[in-house]
Amino acid sequence: MSATPDLGALFDEHVANEFAIEDVEATMQTMVAEPYVWHVPSMAGGAGHEDVREFYATQFIGRMPGDIGIHPVSRTIASDRVIEEIVVEFTHDVEMPWILAGVAPTGRKVRVPFVVVMGFEGDSIAFERIYWDQASVLSQIGLLDSSRLPVSGVEQAERLLELVRRGGNDES
Repeated sequence: MSATPDLGALFDEHVANEFAIEDVEATMQTMVAEPYVWHVPSMAGGAGHEDVREFYATQFIGRMPGDIGIHPVSRTIASDRVIEEIVVEFTHDVEMPWILAGVAPTGRKVRVPFVVVMGFEGDSIAFERIYWDQASVLSQIGLLDSSRLPVSGVEQAERLLELVRRGGNDES
């Protein structure tokens, strides 16, 4: 009988390869032979080994601001997936094709909630689906006037973090 893989640890290893180590090949080694990655709001990502590798190499890994921060909110682990709710913050001071394709750096601060759904086959990642409110990001960098639309900016992240500080963190 094989041991059940620690999906939380595998998730963390994958994210460390992306953000801390910034190693495309190490990131790919955490995945199945033909994974997919989809950043839903921006439609960035890839399907299949070569597309995902190309996405990581040209649009994601190494394309992060130096001050990027990830603040955990909650994590749910099931038998075949990890769902993580986080708040991501950064200064938009580099091109970031995975979230703001074609938008030159604005120098503005961004803070926005994300939800990451990572599916596994055994001890390898089969897929990642990442969600965030793109209107909030566009509002925070000055490309969308949220005062004229039913859109919130940084307020959504601040409220979420405040609720977590008050004890609303249901991390499991």
